[in-house]
Amino acid sequence: MKVTKRTKSIIKNVDVQKEYTLEEAVKTLKETSKVKFTESLDCAVRLGVDPRHADQMVRGTVSLPHGTGKKVSVLVIAKGSLAEEALKAGADYAGFEEYIEKIKNGWTDVDVIVATPDTMGEVGKLGRVLGPKGLMPNPKSGTVTNDVAKAVKEVKAGKIEFRVDKTGIIHASLGKLSFSAEQLIENTRTFLQTIVKLKPSSAKGQYIKSLYLTTTMGPGLKITKEEPSISLK
Repeated sequence: MKVTKRTKSIIKNVDVQKEYTLEEAVKTLKETSKVKFTESLDCAVRLGVDPRHADQMVRGTVSLPHGTGKKVSVLVIAKGSLAEEALKAGADYAGFEEYIEKIKNGWTDVDVIVATPDTMGEVGKLGRVLGPKGLMPNPKSGTVTNDVAKAVKEVKAGKIEFRVDKTGIIHASLGKLSFSAEQLIENTRTFLQTIVKLKPSSAKGQYIKSLYLTTTMGPGLKITKEEPSISLK
């Protein structure tokens, strides 16, 4: 396989055996990004939990201080005045019956769905369509609520939802490389501190087993366990 100039440059400037501080990792990833689009900063956290047990399922939401840098499209499933309120707050789509029918027919061209409690009887029937795509509204993530304006504004401002997958890893996108290093570091620390706070009481042994930062097309850099924001002390 031919090694490209970009790959050669990455190999020259990155030590994949090294454990980086957050500051070092972000600086390195920004410096080695040579693609023709703005990459995202992505994070992968391996946890010492068994997601097969309900009491060890780690999931939640976090509002990133500087947002994600992505344009997030939001559908609010609500009736009457609440649908109008959602649109005024910045929702891309809002309504009830017409969107229930569209989703039944396979339409899921949105990033987040918010629903009011009185619509969940119908929304719940769409689980086979919405569940696999991670779009099912959930009270725990704040996407089942009557305060639709607040929910829309939070999502648009950079609130993200995360959950551990079946292999015990949480993946998240924490901003664009066009952000300053300080903004990316603050987003990352806020995300990690949220995960630490959600440690299940039933989880034994080491909670955060490993942490990697990477970019859309870049290398994965291991973050040192000495990073203060992942300390459980």
